[in-house]
Amino acid sequence: MKLSVVLAVFNEEDVLATCLESIKGLADEIIIVDGGSTDKTVEIAKKYGAKVFVTDNPPIFHINKQRAVDRAKGDWILQLDADEVVPEALSIEIRTVIPAIEPGSRQEKDWIPGQARNDNGFNGYYVSRKNYFLWYWMRKGGQYPDYVVRLFKRGKGSFPQKSVHEQIVVDGPIGYLKTPLEHRPYTSFAEYWQKAHTYAMLRAREMAGVKLEVTPETFVQYYFLRPTKTFLNLYVRHKGFVDGIFGFLFALFSAYQEPLAFRKYIQYGKNFN
Repeated sequence: MKLSVVLAVFNEEDVLATCLESIKGLADEIIIVDGGSTDKTVEIAKKYGAKVFVTDNPPIFHINKQRAVDRAKGDWILQLDADEVVPEALSIEIRTVIPAIEPGSRQEKDWIPGQARNDNGFNGYYVSRKNYFLWYWMRKGGQYPDYVVRLFKRGKGSFPQKSVHEQIVVDGPIGYLKTPLEHRPYTSFAEYWQKAHTYAMLRAREMAGVKLEVTPETFVQYYFLRPTKTFLNLYVRHKGFVDGIFGFLFALFSAYQEPLAFRKYIQYGKNFN
């Protein structure tokens, strides 16, 4: 088996079909770990031939992503989120960097089971992402090309499972793919705020883990200094102003994440222990 596509999902009925449709003809197997969805997510996944494993929905959702990785049988693994789409050009590029071995060929005879079936020396690849804010492709504000590790040899990549925005860690050299992945995480303001509160709660849990002290200094830091730094970083340093009103709103809402998380830490911090 050459390529496994793995996902961790929870109530993704609105976007999952589009994601799975985009990997038709690319994946040799689809592994989906579901965190106990209450909508039609599992039904949609099985419709596309995915092997579905239903489990709990841990606060650090990278735990379920790693569970999906652990179940993959392919020589290579492509990790996706349900709100991502693989364009045909990216599928072609992926097929190029993990070429098939023809039965009876010299490569087949020389291949040792357990070794990856390519010879370019890379154990993983960074893939750029075209991030959309609402319906707009964010070209600036640190949102493009937004390289993330998504393709890697089985046994060579894993999630640390410790923080909200962590990357896959690859043992060995990493290359870069040229074609971007499409990422559409927010189709409405309501969806944006729903996910913002989820991320803020995870960030608050991290604060509880280090037992952050609530003092006048931390109030100033999390309500003023950090939000200001985030806004200026996205809107000025990374030229978010080029994206017009979308760039401004994205920088503004992103800046609000730290005070939102700090407020949730004050409100719920004791419940995390």
